[in-house]
Amino acid sequence: MQPTVTVRRCLRWNSLSLMIILVLISLSSPAIAEQPNVLFISVDDLNDWVGCLQGHPQARTPNIDRLAESGLLFTNAHCGSPACNGSRSAIMSGQPAYVSGMYDNLQKMRSVMPDAELIPKYFSRHGYWSAGSGKILHYIIDAQSWDEYNPPKETEDPFPRTLYPDNRPVNLPRGGPWQYIETDWGGLDVTDEEFGGDWLVSKWIGEQLSRKHDKPFFLACGIYRPHEPWFVPQKYFDQFPLDQIQLPPGYDSTDLDDLPPAATKLARNRYFAHIQNEGQWKKAIQGYLASIAFADAMVGRVMTALEDGPNNDNTIVVLWSDHGWHLGEKEHWQKYTGWRVCTRVPLIVRVPPGSSGLEEGTQSGSVCESPVSLVSLYPTLIELAGLPPKASLNEPSLVPLLKDPQSDWPHMAVTQLMSPENYSVSGSRWRYIHYANGDEELYDIDTDPYEWNNLAGDQQFAATLSRMKEHGPKEPAEFVPPAPSSLTKLKWHPSGSDAVPASNPEGNQFNVTFSNQSGQPVKVFRSDRDAPLQSFGVLEAGWSKPQLTRPGTVWLITDKNDHQLGYFVVGDRTAQAIIPEP
Repeated sequence: MQPTVTVRRCLRWNSLSLMIILVLISLSSPAIAEQPNVLFISVDDLNDWVGCLQGHPQARTPNIDRLAESGLLFTNAHCGSPACNGSRSAIMSGQPAYVSGMYDNLQKMRSVMPDAELIPKYFSRHGYWSAGSGKILHYIIDAQSWDEYNPPKETEDPFPRTLYPDNRPVNLPRGGPWQYIETDWGGLDVTDEEFGGDWLVSKWIGEQLSRKHDKPFFLACGIYRPHEPWFVPQKYFDQFPLDQIQLPPGYDSTDLDDLPPAATKLARNRYFAHIQNEGQWKKAIQGYLASIAFADAMVGRVMTALEDGPNNDNTIVVLWSDHGWHLGEKEHWQKYTGWRVCTRVPLIVRVPPGSSGLEEGTQSGSVCESPVSLVSLYPTLIELAGLPPKASLNEPSLVPLLKDPQSDWPHMAVTQLMSPENYSVSGSRWRYIHYANGDEELYDIDTDPYEWNNLAGDQQFAATLSRMKEHGPKEPAEFVPPAPSSLTKLKWHPSGSDAVPASNPEGNQFNVTFSNQSGQPVKVFRSDRDAPLQSFGVLEAGWSKPQLTRPGTVWLITDKNDHQLGYFVVGDRTAQAIIPEP
């Protein structure tokens, strides 16, 4: 029996020794990093008018600034496209426009990229709960990409209830059919809660941040302001007395003197001239600053909910804007350009210690001046969350810069304009803009941050220009025109409802697609002022045909015997004109 007792004692001691060894190993080994949550905050149409970027001396953004102080601020971040659709589609798919062909606001993302897997879907497929509220994509939700959304994803309408004035315009009269109807501003005598909109978005997002989840989450918060119209509660306007409003620091009345023809055509638009003629420039700046202050307050509500809730210590926070905005710089209003005022955007990333892809987290108050693209956010978040790499992504991860903001960074940021051959390239010091007709611009940002002095024609900088150009897209994807059925529909004025007005065309040309659903052949005429009707031929039943036109043009439709059926008045953008049955 003795040998058996000895064996049992040996087994007992061996088991105890093994347990001790395992405990010692577990104590000496680093803890396995917990999979982090992601809070993804978008602020629409926000340029560098935030305190931490010092874009305008009167901008008030204490909450965004506080977030920057707690994480890493990128001071040289640029959008992938200077328009909502192209920029947001590129961020969420990881595919820049020159790869996807998604260039224009009129295109539909799922028509151009039917198989693209967006960030929330990728995270959901790897064990996350993906949810969002507000505008993340361009006026759609893309229900297939989310586990939950507010408003409900099935509606495909990302906007909650928002209070607007009953009678509009409030301050800026419409200058013509070319003018975007939302270009207007004014303070509203309501509370934030009564206003709704972004307040409701921040409320829903805050509720999700205030509770524990059984999965890590990817939570997207789409703040719509300062997107037009600039209507927010009056208390935000009160922060910026009209008699104290300062003009944009980047404005110079002689700024267009050294621009090539393509740039001059893009720069000077009728919005800025109309706003000046109506004496509304300072009121507009006031409206933009007030809308930024409101958006900042909503960011503050979200961040307070995170910090007071159970998820703060394990949540990555990313704040970005889809593109910048002109308020008179280059005599331009709105967006759509390759200049720095339109491409440079706020980008803040805060990573808590212990995250899978960055164990040490980001250092509070750190700043990175390297040129980065928002399209890099997809691979960056994947790496930070410790998820498998995605081979189809084109831009580099920003994690090396999150680890060391001063590390070597060989990349530049490309902003693709509204067609394949128009783009800008942003480097650490230099910026280059290329137009489809071969026109070029080159700026030294160190000495000329507002891009007032175009150096493209100076042979002294020929080598720099050539080097910057090398970073542009080599074989950009072709532009895929939007299907007519997806376009805005022009209003049909049937014959006899009122007299056919004369055309009053203004602005640039674009296509309107005439679709004959009348069941009979029709004739198409342009109604010109002080001139006979100009025929554009017969449109057979069931046919569709695009026609170049301009805002304010009137198109008359008759039957084959010249009996008037009705007319269309062209608005401010590409559209479909459906000729209905009589």
